[in-house]
Amino acid sequence: MSLDLLCVAAHPDDAELSCGGLLALSASRGQSTGIVDLSAGELATHGTVETRAQEAAAAAEVLGLATRRQLGLPDGGIDGGDAAQVDALVALIRELRPGLCLAPHTEARHPDHAAAGALTQRAMFLAGLAKHRPELGAPHRPRVLVYPQRHEVRPDLVVDVSGVHPTKWAAIRCHASQFGHGDTMVGASLGLSAFDVRDRYWGASIGVAYGEPYLLGGPVPVADPVTLLSGAPSPVLVPSR
Repeated sequence: MSLDLLCVAAHPDDAELSCGGLLALSASRGQSTGIVDLSAGELATHGTVETRAQEAAAAAEVLGLATRRQLGLPDGGIDGGDAAQVDALVALIRELRPGLCLAPHTEARHPDHAAAGALTQRAMFLAGLAKHRPELGAPHRPRVLVYPQRHEVRPDLVVDVSGVHPTKWAAIRCHASQFGHGDTMVGASLGLSAFDVRDRYWGASIGVAYGEPYLLGGPVPVADPVTLLSGAPSPVLVPSR
């Protein structure tokens, strides 16, 4: 399998809340997309592991994902310095061979989210080294976009997800066990409306209804900045080497 886009998330529903629009948009363009949930979310106050797996599968269908994987790392114990955890993701990267990976921001309120960001960055680098655990598959290193969750950032780019906003929210609502009355997230005063406000805010920043913010994992080589910044439909990037 070779994916166009893979989103790495600490828990089921993290990807939908932060990147559901980009995932739905990519799938609508015929690009192959996927999510890897590092943990099953077994420490969540509500919802069993089985229920959360069913919800994740339903959300995957709504988003049109080509695959959704569960890595089985410990909820509450994700550790970017744990070689075994890192190599579990290295093996998956080499199997799925995504062209672009969405990685959690390393600055986050939830320690699992921050750790997932560090783990993903390390795994992406090691996956590209031919001499690192060759038994885990042929080397492969995707490009990376970093997605913030509730940490305020100055994004490098904002993706217009206005056209797929209903699809994103349909996927989010598949995770019914994690939301209480009035769409309040279980265990917190924060409501789903806060995520709607976030998407409206970033959409307004680029003059559209809804947007999702992303950070570049590093400099992106551009062959044609005129095309890139003119609003043309196909920016020309320097091919990966």
